[in-house]
Amino acid sequence: MQRITISIDDELANAFDRYIDERGYGNRSEAVRDLIRDRLDDPANEPSATHHCVASLSYVYDHHERALAERMAAAQHAQHDLTVASMHVHLDHHNCLETVVLQGATVAVREFAAQLTATPGVRHGALNLVGVETAERHSHGRDHGQTSHRHLKPKY
Repeated sequence: MQRITISIDDELANAFDRYIDERGYGNRSEAVRDLIRDRLDDPANEPSATHHCVASLSYVYDHHERALAERMAAAQHAQHDLTVASMHVHLDHHNCLETVVLQGATVAVREFAAQLTATPGVRHGALNLVGVETAERHSHGRDHGQTSHRHLKPKY
């Protein structure tokens, strides 16, 4: 572990202390580490299509909108290589919240998320990405018939 020292003005320090209290951090170091990880891990800083991510895309839509639910499901099926899972929540008689877990090349995940959230009738779309490193393919317990797979490790 390395120790770093920074200087900030009183106003910024006070605002940071409020941020720490509101989020329940035990100390400034924990908060600074999370903020640094968040900025370094932002896939927006990695324009290359070779970088991978896992992501959570959430959006609200009106399920009475003509065939919208079917179009959204069809889009996810068409991108089954990116779509890991989805969860559907009924908010009221008209509105549904859908959360879709995605993984793959960051550029492809961003493009697919933009396609879904730009669909007419979809609103309140938000994408949360976490950059990952992909490991080589391997298997656990070949004697038990398991297939090979890759592990995804958050970068920071």
